[in-house]
Amino acid sequence: MHKSYEKQRSFMEPAPVHPKAKELEIIDQILDANPNIYRLALQDLTVHTTSHQGAKGMSAEQVVRAALIKRIEQCSYEDLSFHIADSRTYGNFCKIGFVDKPFKKSALQKNIKALSAKTWEEINRIILDYAENKKIEDGRKVRIDCTVVESNIHKPFDSELLWDSVRVLNRLLRRAKENLSGINFPYSDHTRRAKRRALNVTYAKNPKTRNAAYKDLIKITKQVIGYSKTAIPEIKSYPAMDTQQISMVLNLVAKLEHYLPLTLKVVDQTERRIIHDEKVPSEEKIVSIFEDHTDIIKKDRRDTYYGHKICLTGGASNLILDCLILDGNPADSDLPDTMFNRLKEIYNQYPKKAALDGGFASKENLKEAKGNGIKDVCFAKGKGLEIEDMCKSHYVFKILRKFRAGIESGISWLKRSFELTRCLWKGLDSFKSYVWSSIVSANLLTIARKQMT
Repeated sequence: MHKSYEKQRSFMEPAPVHPKAKELEIIDQILDANPNIYRLALQDLTVHTTSHQGAKGMSAEQVVRAALIKRIEQCSYEDLSFHIADSRTYGNFCKIGFVDKPFKKSALQKNIKALSAKTWEEINRIILDYAENKKIEDGRKVRIDCTVVESNIHKPFDSELLWDSVRVLNRLLRRAKENLSGINFPYSDHTRRAKRRALNVTYAKNPKTRNAAYKDLIKITKQVIGYSKTAIPEIKSYPAMDTQQISMVLNLVAKLEHYLPLTLKVVDQTERRIIHDEKVPSEEKIVSIFEDHTDIIKKDRRDTYYGHKICLTGGASNLILDCLILDGNPADSDLPDTMFNRLKEIYNQYPKKAALDGGFASKENLKEAKGNGIKDVCFAKGKGLEIEDMCKSHYVFKILRKFRAGIESGISWLKRSFELTRCLWKGLDSFKSYVWSSIVSANLLTIARKQMT
């Protein structure tokens, strides 16, 4: 018999020889070298645990690793569940043994969403400490730029916002009528009529027809608002008989009290804009009743985005050293001092060289930076600033100006490879967690690739 048939096959399959498997192996080593990452995650998971019964859940280590796979692979929770169960490489990375049952998408979603933005930010700082110890990044040469991460909303047309408001409030009122027997408040379902009026607005051929449809849609919305105002005290005083009814009553009241003020804002801004032809300031507008935290960001007087402006600081190693998720749409020129002070918190010192876009430029910002000991500060467009005031020579200025362009490629990579173009998670807290988890995943992958070379 041939020798190849005599040899017994090993029970342990060798790790695949593939760059992606090698990257995950290095990330695995980085995580194991920094156990504080899991302690931070465990604090969030402990806070969100509501039951001590049932099968064994995910460990903090498994949650962090699964979250990284999700961001790196840009997959849904359903696909993540399949990949971890099906792939030997992903299963080993997430510490799933032979006897462990694969995690369902609901368990993955619940646990990954439990990790807060603050935890992800602290994890990123641990990773930066690791990179500094390995002499990958020391934070002495930085580049700063802003971008926008969009919320997961549709275009905020007033007619669509009114239609959203009507259908959501109607759904809650109908649920109360169907599930709380004997409850008494006036209610008529106007969803079909509201939908027709919203479509009439969309396809109107002239302003007169459009305004007539808008007026009727506003009238319908006000009727539903009236039903909701009457229903809330009735639902609150409903004599619930069991825990299920009590939970339903609390849920209905909470949702009605959340969506009702938002609906009132939508009606107010629609009447001001459409009926009274008034220009409503962006800070007074609401662009979604589902993601009401969304800001209106007008970029360079050209494109308008709906989401949040973020300011990123990158290092010479292409690592993202810091991220600030901003409220509203502050001017870039208001941000340099804040970003430099945050860098000082991370590295206990200000950088030596900094490169920024022209929008950050001002004499005050240059003076503050120089006063903090930053020797060379390059604003790509000086806006009246002399090169000799910013940098010690024209040569240094040119080097830093070229260096600054690298942050744009870094932002592009985050958006293309880590889904940072649009946040698919709901709520402001989840929005911030989404952004920071993308940054942590990108940084770990960057370090892994540097250590492979």
